[in-house]
Amino acid sequence: MTSDLKNKNLSIIENAVKALHERRFFAQYPENPMPDIYGETADKEGRERYKQHLNNKFTELVHDNAENWAGQEESPYEQQPLGIKYPYFSAETLVSRADEAFHQWRKVKPVDRAAILVESLERMKERFFEIAYATMHTTGQAYMMSFQASGPHAADRALEAIAAGYEEQTRFPENMEWEKPMGKYNLKLNKSWRAVPKGIGLVIGCSTFPTWNTVPGMYASLVTGNPVIVKPHPKAVLPIAIVVAEVQKVLVENGLSPYICQLGVDADDHLITKELAENPKVKLIDYTGGTEFGNYVESLPGKVTFTEKTGVNSIILDSVQDIGKVAQNLAFSLSLYSGQMCTAPQNFFVPASGVKVGEEMMPYDEVVKKLADAVTGLVNNPKAGPHILGAIQNPATSERVKEAASVKGKEVLSTCDFSNPMFENARTCTPVIYEVDATEKESFSRELFGPIALVIKTKDTDQSIELAKEMAMNYGAISCGAYTTDEETKEKIMDEMSLAGTPVSFNLTGGIYVNQNAAFSDFHVTGGNPAGNASFTNPEFVIKRFTWVGFREPVAG
Repeated sequence: MTSDLKNKNLSIIENAVKALHERRFFAQYPENPMPDIYGETADKEGRERYKQHLNNKFTELVHDNAENWAGQEESPYEQQPLGIKYPYFSAETLVSRADEAFHQWRKVKPVDRAAILVESLERMKERFFEIAYATMHTTGQAYMMSFQASGPHAADRALEAIAAGYEEQTRFPENMEWEKPMGKYNLKLNKSWRAVPKGIGLVIGCSTFPTWNTVPGMYASLVTGNPVIVKPHPKAVLPIAIVVAEVQKVLVENGLSPYICQLGVDADDHLITKELAENPKVKLIDYTGGTEFGNYVESLPGKVTFTEKTGVNSIILDSVQDIGKVAQNLAFSLSLYSGQMCTAPQNFFVPASGVKVGEEMMPYDEVVKKLADAVTGLVNNPKAGPHILGAIQNPATSERVKEAASVKGKEVLSTCDFSNPMFENARTCTPVIYEVDATEKESFSRELFGPIALVIKTKDTDQSIELAKEMAMNYGAISCGAYTTDEETKEKIMDEMSLAGTPVSFNLTGGIYVNQNAAFSDFHVTGGNPAGNASFTNPEFVIKRFTWVGFREPVAG
């Protein structure tokens, strides 16, 4: 490659590395889709580009001899097929091409790899609006979330992985003259070290966040010298296909094989994930999705795995200053993207004696009513509801909401018909809330993915903490929210939940929610409980993708 890309993008890399250390707010890619940031016509052009993909072959990928064309996506808003077909290749072809490309990519210096990958993000930036519409009509996310999560937030998470990988590969000198005093003479050795990549990486995507959950592992493997096969969920391909296409274009422009980064789609009648995962040449696997398949991935011999699986996320209510603001915040967290986020709260632990509000106790029943009323008010707000709830990605999620009535508890809030003014055929349902006694652990010790909340009546806050910790340790948790005005209680929650490998957000009432994680500051998943074995982006997320190998010989003369 030329030095142009390195000169152009090195400052971005260095600023990202600095941000990793400082953990302050840092965003290379602005999250607001404003015309003065992205251009007056960016939204319109992005929407038109998205529409051009419909009922056509996706021909942007660089490849030879597609074995077939396949595509199964449908819009949760329109409940119609997108009609997009992607080039299909067998697992054997994908692995063979990746293996050949490996020996070219691994010899590119880490700084050059990082510069190439940052350039692909800069190209991705030009397509944020197109990716937003692609995300809307594959996942059911509302427009703003689709733009932010699949565009700038995903790009920042990818940049975070690039920065971490670059830093770890340049932590030590490439070579040095080593000298050991031996009395009358000194021993001298020339020593050098290489960061050697592990081999082919496989990234298995999910249907709800097809870029945000995919690009960290994808870019972490690429920056450390490993070729990558991106295997998207068959119902959410287009957003990440656009990203892979941009990576391939930059690779080819710099004289490198496009097979360093490939898109591997399922055939319409044949899933290829297991064939790829079990191939002995695949050494690294990143996975986002359900626990059962995640456990299978983790059990594969000879693989280094990075998983994010399901979790049972808790809210602990002890004492608050303003119950109205708390209820509004929690209602938003529960309703956001109809609860289809891995960080969405599910179990709300409330003491039987109620919650202290200011200097007075609010009875348990009133606390529950406050939460239910807040959800109802949000859902029925025509200016907010459709933009917060979005649509349901998978019909099975809608069925799960209906089946929630089977829990051993009392219905507090039932789902209602919800019409989206822009999409009359949108698949939607509103949050349901059920009261469950603390003794009915079977009801609340599993993830109920979707807009489902369980209010669990506990003896006291100590039991709430105990149960939240137990759920996290036994079944996994990715987030936890806690409300307390008492410092000793706060410290106890921090201590107990940290032992369960679960981050806690305390006393959120404003424009920040338990669902959200910020790149360069928040570690997403800890790897410390059954919800997943990895965390992006901590050093381990990149270090495990390569090994240090040293070479030495006596100094001549």
